[in-house]
Amino acid sequence: MTKSNIIDIDVEVTARTEKAVLVHTGIKEQAVWLPLSQIEIEPNDAFPGIETVTLPEWLALEKGLI
Repeated sequence: MTKSNIIDIDVEVTARTEKAVLVHTGIKEQAVWLPLSQIEIEPNDAFPGIETVTLPEWLALEKGLI
């Protein structure tokens, strides 16, 4: 089994539930749901309103974030 690459992406959070966040990278109409069980998300102190999500590269590719 190969280890997945972990990456960071800056996003804007549109909505939150107990199990997921709805995020986009600049185009609100292209927002995608990310399961909180698969990611870590923290505010980006350098850019108000932007959060940094840490997630497996495969998930970012699958959701069209990269």
